Formats: sequence, C-alpha cells, structure tokens
Amino acid sequence: MSHKNKEFGISSWAVNNRITVYIFTLIIIVMGTLAYINMPREDFPEILENKIFVSSIFPGNSSEDVEKLVIKPLEDQFKNISGVEKVTSSSYQDYGMIVVEFDQKVTIAEAKVLIKDKVDQSKAKTDWPNLDNGSKVEPNVFNINISEEVPILNINLKGNYTTQQLKKFGEYLQDEIENVSEVKKVDILGVDDKEVEIAIDVFKMNAANVSFDDIQNAVKYENMTMSGGNLVSQGSRNNIRIVGEISSPEQLNNVVVKSYGGTVYLKDIAVVSFKEKEKTTYARESGQEVVMLNVKKRSGQNMISAIDKVKVIVAKAQKDFLPKDLSLKMTNDQSARVEHQVNELSNHIIFGIVLVMIVLMFTMGLRNSLFVGAAIPLSMLMAFAILSAFGFTLNTMVLFGLVMGLGLLVDDGIVVVDNVFANMRKGMNRIEASKIGIGEIAWPVISSTATTLAAFIPLALWPGTVGKFMVYFPITLSCVLGASLFVAMVINAAMTGGFMDIEDRNISKSKLKSQTKIFLVIALFFGVFGYLMQGIFGITIGFSFLSPTFSKVICHLSLIYLGLIWAYNLKIYKWTQDFQHSFFPKLEAKYQVFLGKILTGKRAVISLAVIIGLLLFSFVLLAIFPRKVLFFPNNVPKQNIVYIEYPQGTDISKTNKATLFVENQVIKVLKKYVDKTTNKNFLAESIVSQVGMGAGNPNVDIGKQSESPYKGKVTVNFVEFNKRRGIDTNKVLEEI
Repeated sequence: MSHKNKEFGISSWAVNNRITVYIFTLIIIVMGTLAYINMPREDFPEILENKIFVSSIFPGNSSEDVEKLVIKPLEDQFKNISGVEKVTSSSYQDYGMIVVEFDQKVTIAEAKVLIKDKVDQSKAKTDWPNLDNGSKVEPNVFNINISEEVPILNINLKGNYTTQQLKKFGEYLQDEIENVSEVKKVDILGVDDKEVEIAIDVFKMNAANVSFDDIQNAVKYENMTMSGGNLVSQGSRNNIRIVGEISSPEQLNNVVVKSYGGTVYLKDIAVVSFKEKEKTTYARESGQEVVMLNVKKRSGQNMISAIDKVKVIVAKAQKDFLPKDLSLKMTNDQSARVEHQVNELSNHIIFGIVLVMIVLMFTMGLRNSLFVGAAIPLSMLMAFAILSAFGFTLNTMVLFGLVMGLGLLVDDGIVVVDNVFANMRKGMNRIEASKIGIGEIAWPVISSTATTLAAFIPLALWPGTVGKFMVYFPITLSCVLGASLFVAMVINAAMTGGFMDIEDRNISKSKLKSQTKIFLVIALFFGVFGYLMQGIFGITIGFSFLSPTFSKVICHLSLIYLGLIWAYNLKIYKWTQDFQHSFFPKLEAKYQVFLGKILTGKRAVISLAVIIGLLLFSFVLLAIFPRKVLFFPNNVPKQNIVYIEYPQGTDISKTNKATLFVENQVIKVLKKYVDKTTNKNFLAESIVSQVGMGAGNPNVDIGKQSESPYKGKVTVNFVEFNKRRGIDTNKVLEEI
C-alpha cells in the first residue's frame, strides 16, 4: 500500500498549507479570548418553565369570593386548552393566582396567546365581576424567568436616622443602580411608603349632613390638574393649565366638602394625618433593623459585571452623597461564587497545561510536549467561541462540562503527536511523518471521540425542566471534544509538520537570558498597569483588556513561564534525558518480560479468569454496599437559609416575632465562632432576616404575590472556604 493511501485528507492539507492554519489559529485565539471576556457570567443557566401565570386583583373581597367569582371561572376555561398538563390556583384576600403548566410541545409564546384568548372570553361574559369604579376585573397574564426574581445582592442601610431618612438614601441608590443596563430592578425592603389617612368623625359628618361620597368627590376633584384650553392673545397662542394638585396633607384640611347651607371644611368633620402604611415588610442584619435594597439582574446579563458596576455606584454615592456616619453593608453577593468557579476553571486549564507538558516532556522532549500543551487552551478558546455564538452564558453547568472536557481533550492530541513522533524515529522527515502518522490513527481517534460523545447523548434527551437544565452539559462537552478533535487533526498536523524534532535540546544561555528580559518586562508592565487601573483610576469592572484581572493573568502567566524555563534549563532537561535513555528503556524491557509471562500458555487463561472475577466481584460489592443516588452531591454550603411560614392570614407582627426568635437562635449558634482578638465572627459574613415582602422561597413561591405577611426568612452567608479555619458549615447547619 502506498503512503498516499494512508494519509487523512484534511490533515495532509493542513501540513501543506501551514501558514493558512497558523493564521486560522490566531483567529481562534482572538475570537475565543473575546468570547471568554464577553460571555455573561451567572450561577445557574436560565430555565424558562412551560408555565403561564395569571394574577388578578379584586380589592375588598375575601379569598372565597375571589375564588368563586374570578379564579374558578378562569380555571374551567384553562382546563379545556390542548396541551395543558396541570392547573393550580391560590386565592387570597383581594388577590388570586393561577399557574397553568403546559407540556414541552407548546412554546411559551404559544401558551401565552392561548391563555390570553381564554381570559378575554371570560371577561366578555355578562357575569364577569366589576370593580368599584365600574371597570371590569383585569387578570394579568405573564411568564416568569426565575433568574430575574432572585436577588444577586443585598445593600443594607442603617445608622442614627429614621426609617424614612434611610428610605430616602435607599431611593437615591435605587435610582442610580436601576440605570445600570444589567440590572432589572431594585426593591426596597424594611420600610413602607407613607399614606394620607382621613379619619372621619361619623357623628360630625351626620350632623353636617355630609355623606362619604361628598368627601370622596371633594378630595378627588380638588386634587386635580387639568387643561384649560388655549388662549390667543396679541398674536400668540398659549396653553392654559389649571393646577389644583395637593402638595401637602395640611392642604386637605381646607378642602370644602359642602358649600350649600353653610360651608363645611374637611377639618370640621375629620382628622387628616400623614403616616406609614400598615407594616408589610421587616428587614434586619445581625439583629438590627435596616433598610434593605434587593438588586435583581436582567435575564442573560453578566452577573459579575452587574455587581461590579453596583459596587462602583455605591462607592461613589458614599463619597459624594451619603452621610459619612451612615453604615452601608453589601451582603448575599452571588457573584463571588461564580467568579470563584470561573477562576478555578482558569487555574485548571493552566495547571492542566503544565502537568501534560511535564509528563510528555519525559517521553518526547520539551518542544514536542508543547504541541499537546497548546491543544488545551486552543480547544478551550474554540469551545468558548462556539458556545458564545450559541448564546450560552458561563454558568455552573457549562463550567462543569468544560472541566469534564479538560480531562478528555488531551487524548486526541497525545495520540496524534506520539504517532508522528514514532514515525520520525523510524526515519521519516517531519512532513511525511505528520501526513502518514495522522492518517494511520485518524479514524480510530475520530471513533474514540464519537463514542465518548455518544455516552452523553442521553443527557441531551432528558425531558422536562431537568432536561432543560442538563442539556447544557452534553452540548458544552460536545463543543470541547469537537474542538479538541479539530485541533488534533488540523492545528497539531500543521505544527508537527513545521516544527517537530526527535532530538531534544536544552535552552541555550543566550536564549534563556533574552526570554527572561522579555517576559520580565511583560510581567512588570501588566503588573504595574493592573495596579494603576485598580488602585489609582478605580477601574475594577469585569474581565477585559483594560481590567486588573486580565493584567494579573498575563503577569502571572509570564512569571510561571519564566519559572518553568529556568527549571528546565537547570534540572528538568537532565532528568528527561536520564528518563528517555536509561529509566524508560529498562522499564519497557521489564514490562515486555512481564507480558510474555502472563500471556503464555495456561497463564493467559488464568489472567483472563482473574480479570473476569474482579469484574464480577465489583458488582457483588455494589450489591452489598449500595451507593446513595443524588442529583447533586452534598457540598459544603456557602449559605444557610431558614424559611418560616405560618398559615395564610397570619398577621405580620406574629410572623416577625417568630422570625426574631429564630434569628436570635441562629446568632446564638454562631457566637462561638467570634474571634476574641478582633471581636468579629470569622465564619459568618452576615446574618440577614426578612419578613413579609421578599421572604418567600423563589423556587417554590415563584409567581405568587410579593407581600407575604405570613412568611419569614433568615439567611446566613459564610466567608470563603479558605477563611473558615477548618469549620464544616454542614455541622453548623445541623446545629441551627
């Protein structure tokens, strides 16, 4: 068979067109880096459940009336829709909610249209209820993205100020933060709005012959600004506005409620006061009442970038607007975990490159190990570019797939480079060795990658909401392994065809000194540049070419490279030569003798029987000691959350009392972790309590009314793992 028949088409093309491949490699590096920098970071992938929510406000009605007049008629309509799997409803005082769950064949947009049509049909009926003003009850049809409902950051305000003063500071921050493009909205908790109360003395009202309608109409028409038409004067046309809006509660005292038979003012029959509404929310941090801002991000936006921008706004507000004695603390920062995961991936990639190169260095030499080492970042960058094009975010499931792929993607490169290296040792030149070497193993490598991917295909076919969550993993893994196959067959082919050598040489002193100077300058430049960006100019946002994070990465990589080449020059080169020419040949000879013994005569049958026996024994062990099946492993928690829930209709003061009791118990448990020297808790970063608004469980209460006076929540945020002094937070959870 001729050598031509052994070649693999695309690999041979890459060897013949190396410059084109090098340019394409540069494009991959640039596109992959930009994709990595710009990909939105978030904790979990955004999953849109096939659920449509219908809420309806019906003031002044009990839960029974809301169910009978609004909820039940709508439920009956929804059950007749094709594709509906389940309809559930909840009725409260003045409010009702219906959740309609569709099967996976119906899209969210289609489901929304179907529900809206049924709502319109119900509203058109003659028995549909009306509000007090005569208009029909208007149900609201919507779908919810849970990622937009979970707060990514809490900002707690406290100090020697009234709650209304703290609220003003919070409203200033709210307006500033909501201007951030990544932020959807900011909720203020722990303080209620004020309202004007008109307490009518019924006896005085009856004595003055005034009715409730008289009072209502008087206040309504006095508090009004309206157009008075146009006035033409001296050749110009001017708009006339009659301004009559009430700007202060005191003005209501002089509103005339009756003018015939003697003038009656509102102050004659009622007391006007301006006070807080009935309490609907409480917020505390470590037992002290605070005004809390819940920051929620937009769907598909970068969580880390959003929180970084919020922190910059808060720092600027503290400097320019907020009083110096105002205590402001940010808690429940969700970006810390995501940033840690992304940084861990970067560390794994760098560590993987170093380990692969060290292992292959002993068998192929430094230059040839670089071919496989380069496959790791190139495959990752190519995968980032593909995932970014698909619109993926950098979340837990994508990172899981990338880390899993990190351990598999070097296989193709190792097989390719090793076979080319073996052909060169047989006497072929690097061009011929690359073409034939890759051609010999191309289909086995492709088959190996295909079988690996096939094992993960069932995860992509998982139905339901869990399937939507899990599908990110096999897609990510497919991108990584597909990229590694392309790198091995094309980029590695061009590299080995252009640079592979069977003789390994140590780095010369002159080259070592010149590279040391170059990379020291690079490390120094980016180190100083990153310091200036963060320390002087205050740029801390995101991961970009101007960010301190990018500068630190380049600085650290330059220093790592310098450390490795000096270690190679001084020690590792000698060790690799000893391994290649002394230790490895002896080990190979002994292994050959060992195989000869166990595969000869009856020993071969015995060896096979032992292997089969060990396989069967492993199944027996699994039957004797069965393993627990968990969807996710029980990791050491970063947060402990206690949810308190009373029956519906419970007054918020009772819920607050119970939440306060639980909060005190939590503080009592965590007191033992206070550092006596600093008098600060080294384990708990914050203890935050919420009652009423914002106290629900987003995974359970999604779509339900935000005001839940019967619910409370206590959240403990722990410090980073390396600062916990060996304390297991699982045990803390058990204590709580």
